[in-house]
Amino acid sequence: MKFSLAIHGGAGTIARTSLTPEAEQQYRSALHTALQAGAAVLASGGPALDAVETAVRSLEDCPLFNAGRGAVFTHEGHHEMDAALMDGASGRAGAVAGVREVQNPIRAARLVMEATEHVLLAYPGADELAREHGLPLQPPAYFFTEFRHRQLQEAIAAGRMQLDHAATPAAAVAPDPNWKKGTVGAVARDQHGHLAAATSTGGMTNKRYARIGDTPLIGAGTWADARCAISCTGHGEYFMRAVAAHDIACLIEYRGLTLAEACRVVVHDKLAPAGGEGGLIAVDAAGNLALPFNSEGMYRAWRDADGASEVAIY
Repeated sequence: MKFSLAIHGGAGTIARTSLTPEAEQQYRSALHTALQAGAAVLASGGPALDAVETAVRSLEDCPLFNAGRGAVFTHEGHHEMDAALMDGASGRAGAVAGVREVQNPIRAARLVMEATEHVLLAYPGADELAREHGLPLQPPAYFFTEFRHRQLQEAIAAGRMQLDHAATPAAAVAPDPNWKKGTVGAVARDQHGHLAAATSTGGMTNKRYARIGDTPLIGAGTWADARCAISCTGHGEYFMRAVAAHDIACLIEYRGLTLAEACRVVVHDKLAPAGGEGGLIAVDAAGNLALPFNSEGMYRAWRDADGASEVAIY
């Protein structure tokens, strides 16, 4: 009758000096709220899939994180949001890429899984599906935050995406030392032993050409099966090339590694040497949790099978 839950709000260079005590408390409070929302579902006997969706929706509704309401701006000045979720018990998954109007992209991802025969839909079709099924939609003003808009102006002036490589060596500039990759996610094991994962993101500031990262790609940024559930955050191109989330499941199945060992191999032995900064959250069938990262920090919170909970950043 025990359950486990972990959430993240992004990983990257999170310098202690960049957060005032008031700002840090805001992040911690938002993480705690999302954790409590997901845990309430699990405590009542609800399924892991409902819990991870609920937790991620809470983070999407908070403008502090790069997902939903707090999504970053593209080069053209709008928002292109990605999300995915996967049910480990059934193997079903749903994802959306580049949605612009959906208030909670994670709800659209679940709609793809439950109302279509597909796994991944992109803009504009994903927005149209959400509209047809009555999901809440919002105008651009809903997703506007001054902080994100200022980040866009700085990135345009520097001629780069945030913390991405410039197009040519001549255009190369030093990355913003306080940039935070704000993808959000949740993983859970419910009281029935079932696992699920959910991830949502606004992508990279100043991204162009409808760039899509690892978040909506099943196996790269999001994965769940009977063994483990994974949600990743970081520089998506590296997580895609490593098929990071599914690789953890493979290490558990084929090499017999524990969850903690498999996560260490992927995050520290594979991603880090290649330049893949970030982290992930994971849970296994026994309810064990792992929250590794190779960056300076990762916004995270968890409640383990024994009922102990914590919120952390660094």
